Amino acid sequence: MNDGAAWYRQPILWLGAVLFAAMLAASIAMIVLGARHDDAQLPTSGSTVLRMPAGRAEPVDAAPEAPQ
Repeated sequence: MNDGAAWYRQPILWLGAVLFAAMLAASIAMIVLGARHDDAQLPTSGSTVLRMPAGRAEPVDAAPEAPQ
């Protein structure tokens, strides 16, 4: 058997394994961060579907129009 052809001596396989492990760790970190830090509640008026607003709410701080 040729020792140079062993699977553990192929750098592209190690690169793929490292990238896969990094992607998996980043995905888990994003899920944990998303579960710990909830978004602020948005002002809603009217009906909702699956706790999502069915219409648009009026802007709270509308910028005043500049005089012309």
